[in-house]
Amino acid sequence: MTFTVAPMTSVEHDRVGRTIEDAGVGALRTDRGNLPLERLDVRATITGLIGRVVLTTGFVNTHDTALEATYVFPLPDRAAVTGMKMTAGDRVVEAELRERAAARQAYDDAIASGRRASIVEEERPDVFTMRVGNIPAGERVTVELSMVGPLVFEDGAATFRFPLVVAPRYVPGTPLPGPSVGDGYADDTDLVPDASRITPPVLLPGFPNPVRLSIGVDVDPAGLELGEVRSSLHTVVREGTTVTVEPGERVDRDFVLRLAYAGNSTAAVCVPDPDGDEGTYQLTVLPPEPAGAVRPRDVVLLLDRSGSMSGWKMVAARRAAARIVDTLTADDTFAVLTFDDRVERPVELGTGLVTATDRHRFRAVEHLAGVQARGGTELFEPLRQGLSLLADAAEGRDPVLVLVTDGQVGNEDQILRDIAPVINRTRVHAVGIDRAVNAGFLGRLAARGAGRCELVESEDRLDEAMTHIQRRIGAPVITDVVVTPASSLPVSAIYPGVPLVVFGRYSGAAPESMTVRGRTRDGADWQEVVSVRQLSEPAVRAQWARAALRDLEDRYATGDRTLEAEIVRTSLRFGVLCRFTAFVAVDEQVVSDGTVHRVVQPVEHPSGWELPAPPMAAPMVGFAPGRFGAAPDGLALPPAPAAFAPPPAPQAAAGRTRGRLRSAAPKPMAGGGAVTDDSAELREIAALEVQRLEQDAGRPAWEREELLADLVSRLGTLVAGRQGAAYEPLRRLVAELTAGGNVDELWARAVQVLREFAAKDRRRSFWR
Repeated sequence: MTFTVAPMTSVEHDRVGRTIEDAGVGALRTDRGNLPLERLDVRATITGLIGRVVLTTGFVNTHDTALEATYVFPLPDRAAVTGMKMTAGDRVVEAELRERAAARQAYDDAIASGRRASIVEEERPDVFTMRVGNIPAGERVTVELSMVGPLVFEDGAATFRFPLVVAPRYVPGTPLPGPSVGDGYADDTDLVPDASRITPPVLLPGFPNPVRLSIGVDVDPAGLELGEVRSSLHTVVREGTTVTVEPGERVDRDFVLRLAYAGNSTAAVCVPDPDGDEGTYQLTVLPPEPAGAVRPRDVVLLLDRSGSMSGWKMVAARRAAARIVDTLTADDTFAVLTFDDRVERPVELGTGLVTATDRHRFRAVEHLAGVQARGGTELFEPLRQGLSLLADAAEGRDPVLVLVTDGQVGNEDQILRDIAPVINRTRVHAVGIDRAVNAGFLGRLAARGAGRCELVESEDRLDEAMTHIQRRIGAPVITDVVVTPASSLPVSAIYPGVPLVVFGRYSGAAPESMTVRGRTRDGADWQEVVSVRQLSEPAVRAQWARAALRDLEDRYATGDRTLEAEIVRTSLRFGVLCRFTAFVAVDEQVVSDGTVHRVVQPVEHPSGWELPAPPMAAPMVGFAPGRFGAAPDGLALPPAPAAFAPPPAPQAAAGRTRGRLRSAAPKPMAGGGAVTDDSAELREIAALEVQRLEQDAGRPAWEREELLADLVSRLGTLVAGRQGAAYEPLRRLVAELTAGGNVDELWARAVQVLREFAAKDRRRSFWR
């Protein structure tokens, strides 16, 4: 693919703008200053239970100076990122995987010297940052990431999940001094020292679709019988074994594809290394039929009622929690805790575990039915209290903790570290409810508690998911699992309907067979011997490396700081990205003087979230004078809050940071507050538009004409569908600006109308 690369003249400006205008359904209707990310392309090939994906991000610079774009984005938490390349015109640069500090230095040196460069870094197992710098005016640059990962297989269906948006996360803790390490809306804190790197600015609700999304999945059953293929959150078209999404879909929720497979069987494969006498194996064992009675359980149910759970998520979470309570029997004991920034329990059930009688279960469900979303997601304290209730479970009883949440917290490492000593033999299960769920954290939490993680992305999926959950929260069918040859990754239990999948490394010749041993529910010995076949499949090696790196990173997060060198060695040896390495691509061609216009790409407001846009939306929009340069046209530019600071020096990235959410920003996870007056939000935006017009009043007439055209686009979107005389001045202004005329007169008219609208009966609403 070839793109034209040239500096933009005024004529070319118009041509590029018109091209973007016709880019597809939902594209921004502005002639200049669009957000840098113009397209996102996901091409996946599924072979059996292995998914290979190429993610292409396309950036365009419609400014008249060189651009540096920053994009914070999610990836599947179990996918191994194995390659990256940058393309600009006919120049293609393959990225190199380096230790993170060295990669950053190479990137910064390239930008300072005027060369194109790009870098991708991991912030969490499922959150990444991409920077693309020195994009000349008028140029388009694409960055491709290659990855491979396993599909989850449960109860006869495989799930391919590809996340598309990083949802706002609650950031607890005390502010840290010094500059922030990233450009997000949240300050860094002692509990989340990189909060500013995982909280990208968020587009205002109702803003036109800024990104063209395309997703295509080719499915090769690899000998398995393929049944129904369905997507729960996107409209898809299936032609044979190829699935694509309809044009115009927004980048605001996970893409979830479920494939009904028949014929999955127990198998073991060994893949020798290209050099040396070592190799990687993958073992899959189907669970046996449950035998023996389920032992009595001590169950603690934790229900997240924080602000981010409002809307359909709260309804689904209440239903899920009630279904879990209904599975209990008179032999079980239980407790129910609901939490936000406080922890509450049903008054009638006391402070400890109670027997699961009909009366107690009724009281618990009655309490759950009245729970409403509010407050912030303080997750550690309810986990601590729940695990403490289960710490003294008697022999012969199974202690079980079930967490129902969206998992949208930023202090994952702190939570995993602090609960590790009190988990003991409690099994921790997570039920993730969201269309953009924090799957990486919930999977890590369940793995630490030898439990299962079930994800629910819609109310339609709830009943199906709850059937699975009810089977999982009982005792596993096999416990005390041991694999021979030994696995380097933790193995603990086999659950009903969920095959055991184990990755490991071997030395010398590949084994002829592998053995799995364990104990059934009634304490009897159980064993399965599986014959081994050799394959040449690099995906097995990459998937083992990713799983090994996740385990090492979790151990690092829980306090073992000696593991950093081993993590880096493993990442570089097997060519798989991790938190301490980065992919960096540097072009040797000099294209600018090293002065760049910095823009942080805002992300979509997550689908299904009922959080309104804040009155002061500066951090949510993500631009402020002196930090990110001028705002792109199509977004209102508020005054820069004092809390904004210059970007940190590269070497400060792992150093000291500072904390809590900025005063001018909403606390996204604190929920609760709402805009009570439908026009209050629009008056705030009108005031910001006035400020912007006043700032740009000295620009040339041709520039102000373009800015007015952009203003029409924004106002047209904001007043569309609003009824009432209050909005009539804005509708008339849109009509006048559309008709055209003298630029000076139209400019003055816009300032007058917007100022009067902003001042009329103005009331402010703030987030709690």
